[in-house]
Amino acid sequence: MKRIIAGYLQDDSDERQFRFSLTCVECGTVWKSTPIRFSKAGVPSPTEAKQVVFRALYQREREWARALAVEEAVHEFNRCPLCGRLVCNRCFLICDDLDMCRTCAEDLHERGDPVA
Repeated sequence: MKRIIAGYLQDDSDERQFRFSLTCVECGTVWKSTPIRFSKAGVPSPTEAKQVVFRALYQREREWARALAVEEAVHEFNRCPLCGRLVCNRCFLICDDLDMCRTCAEDLHERGDPVA
């Protein structure tokens, strides 16, 4: 599931902070990860060599922040076992026999309660 979520994450980061988002394909709600400030945000890089160091550090911190965002998103999204879409907890239903997204539940006349 983590790999699937990682593939759908949108990178909304800038030079000051790292932030990622996912959009529920069912309802269109946009979930945003907790922002993480870049450790060198606002710190001037006086030399070209220091700029190289800061860029490498930025990439390393960005990957770390992305991994944390995936960990957060795992608790907010589910993949429907029928249609394969990634939907938020409000659009994923706990049904009697098989949990599924709202659209699949409606198509199959199944009832269920949202995860959230």
